[in-house]
Amino acid sequence: MNQDRIAGTLRRRPVQKRSAERFERLLDACAELLDEVGYAALTTKEVARRAEVPIGTLYQFFSDREGLIGALAARNLESFLQRVADRLEREEPEGIPGIVDVTVDEFVTMRRTITGFGVVDFGAAGQDHILEPTRDNNTAVAGRLRSLIASLTGGQGDAELEIAVRVALECADSVLKLAFRADPQGDSQLIAECKRVLNSYLNDRLR
Repeated sequence: MNQDRIAGTLRRRPVQKRSAERFERLLDACAELLDEVGYAALTTKEVARRAEVPIGTLYQFFSDREGLIGALAARNLESFLQRVADRLEREEPEGIPGIVDVTVDEFVTMRRTITGFGVVDFGAAGQDHILEPTRDNNTAVAGRLRSLIASLTGGQGDAELEIAVRVALECADSVLKLAFRADPQGDSQLIAECKRVLNSYLNDRLR
């Protein structure tokens, strides 16, 4: 996980194997509890209990609950980007439609299968700068996606690509939230419409 992208509330980075294992157990426990009790009811005390880690150890890593959530969001983002990159390298889809399909499909798969992802994907409600202190969550994610798209399309990470990816991400975020609002597996028609909107916009913007 790229912990430099956590917004200032990570106290200590795990170095030794035992510390790294405890760190990951805390994130796993946090994700489980998010699904069970929700964001508002989450407490560091219960996370530590579930992870079978002393509360003092939790506070060695994280200054507060928001630091814990930030680390989980950062882990989710790194996993998402790796999944997208691996699949694009493996399948080598052509053009913007292929990239859009893979990116949306991987997000949807994570939403359906990754514990806690439906509550905290790459951020949390009311925590707009949980990934980076100087950029809001969507802008931070867009920056990482822009770099990935530029490397795959052979384009440059210029201002035009930056604004296009930011707008596309905001659109995708809104439509996918709608898709999962009433259906825990995601409304397939709305997921398809998300892809349609992104393809139409990006093909026109980046051609």
